[in-house]
Amino acid sequence: MRKKAVVSILLLILCLVAAGCGKQESKAPVPDGTYEVKVRTDSTMFHINEAKKGMGTLTVKDGKMTVHISLASKSIVHLFCGKAEDAQKDGAKLIEPTLDKVTYSDGMTEEVYGFDIPVAVLDEEFNVAIIGTHGNWYDHKITVSSPELEK
Repeated sequence: MRKKAVVSILLLILCLVAAGCGKQESKAPVPDGTYEVKVRTDSTMFHINEAKKGMGTLTVKDGKMTVHISLASKSIVHLFCGKAEDAQKDGAKLIEPTLDKVTYSDGMTEEVYGFDIPVAVLDEEFNVAIIGTHGNWYDHKITVSSPELEK
């Protein structure tokens, strides 16, 4: 009987881990600081400004990570960490844009929107939802790569 109870508990733990239940907010795997990181999106309609060459700025403070990305224009007006369905619910915490100035390789400058996005884990896709000037929400996925740390 005791053996069955132990096996049952182990199976329950494995199921909870596999389902992501009880997943705690992870500590940043990098020391506090500011780092240049590669940021990938799943769409050509939602992408990092070409002047930034696919890079964002990862800030780690007190073990919490945030990545700043500059987009291609001012057409995305809010961002939400999660799915578009949840972004439209009352009380959803939308991320406001920042006004970023980018300089292209030919010397031309432009003001575009950027966003400071909380990052729970590096090197894994996570969901974000965006809303543009036309008022439609869209689901997307982004991945923030681990920074290259000097040894």
